[in-house]
Amino acid sequence: MKLYFTRHGKTRWNQEKRFQGMMGDSPLLPESLAAIKALGNELKDIPFEKIYTSSLKRAYLTAEGINKQLVQPAEIVRSEDLRELGLGTLEGQLIPVIMERYPEDMVNLRHHLDLYDPTPFEGEKIEDMLKRINDLVEKAVAEAQTGPLLFVGHGAALTAAVQALTGKSLGELRAMGGLFNNSLTILEADNKPPYKLIQWNDVSFLEGIGPKPDSLL
Repeated sequence: MKLYFTRHGKTRWNQEKRFQGMMGDSPLLPESLAAIKALGNELKDIPFEKIYTSSLKRAYLTAEGINKQLVQPAEIVRSEDLRELGLGTLEGQLIPVIMERYPEDMVNLRHHLDLYDPTPFEGEKIEDMLKRINDLVEKAVAEAQTGPLLFVGHGAALTAAVQALTGKSLGELRAMGGLFNNSLTILEADNKPPYKLIQWNDVSFLEGIGPKPDSLL
């Protein structure tokens, strides 16, 4: 069964280089709608059994935009388990400012998740985020009749969760970089993880469309 993953369209806070996290949310940029439509067109012939999306507005509006382009629209299931990594008091803050305030923590967040400690800013542990997302993915796979399935989520959370589903350790989860907005990643699932990575962070179908891809986190 193929599992498709995408990050939501680019938002105002993405553009302003602000942390969003699991509680913060900001509107999709108007020009992101073209990128969402392009992704929908890329996926239009795939008969998704279900679409699972984060309950945050930037994600479920992305899911709805994709669904409008599908030849066979699918049921959309919103879930809080697919929300972004909780960043505590960092949410809404400017990323460059926070990188100066917590330089080691931010380097670890971007490159060394095995060393990442969110306690200084009351953030969510990576292990807790991975459990809620990957429990949902595994449950969705178990309940699916034939698939395929589409998951719409967030940059930091999906980057780590997808890599963890392939069997990588905490220290390896950021080795391939972060997911771009509206990128396409595909796994082949056979019962329980580890799953096979088929495609990672593809944005070739977005060339010349919408805002420049961003993977700051």
